Amino acid sequence: MSPPKGEMHMKNLVSAAAAALVLAGAAQAAPHACAADALARAPKVLKTFWEAEDMKLAEKPGAPSDDGSLMAWDLSPDVVTQPAVKAPDGSGKYDVLEVTAYVYKATYRLRFLYAQMEGCVLMGEEILGMDSPY
Repeated sequence: MSPPKGEMHMKNLVSAAAAALVLAGAAQAAPHACAADALARAPKVLKTFWEAEDMKLAEKPGAPSDDGSLMAWDLSPDVVTQPAVKAPDGSGKYDVLEVTAYVYKATYRLRFLYAQMEGCVLMGEEILGMDSPY
C-alpha cells in the first residue's frame, strides 16, 4: 500500500530542503581563492597601523617579549568572505575578505579587497578598531 499523496509530497519537500541546505553548506565551506593571501598580508597591515615609536608588536603572533618591549598579538585563522562591493570606477566588483586581529585587549577588523579576476589582485585594504573608544 503506497502512502497518501500529501504525505509523499511532504517527504519530497523535506528531502529537497535538506539537499539545498547541504549544497549551501558546501558552497560556503570552500575557502576563497585569496584567503591565504589575505592571511599572509594581515600581519604587515596590523603592524603598520599599530606600531609607533614607543610601541612595537612581537615579530610573530603569540606571547610578548620577556622584557615587555614588544606587545603580543594574534590573528584569527578564519577568513570570512563578505559581500562584494562595487568598484569606484566602472562596473566591476571587488571581493571582500575579512580577518580578525587581536592586540592586548583590542580587536581589529582587517578587510582586503580583491579584483574579481584571475589571481589575487589586491585593490585595497582597511583596518578598523572594533572596541569602543568611549
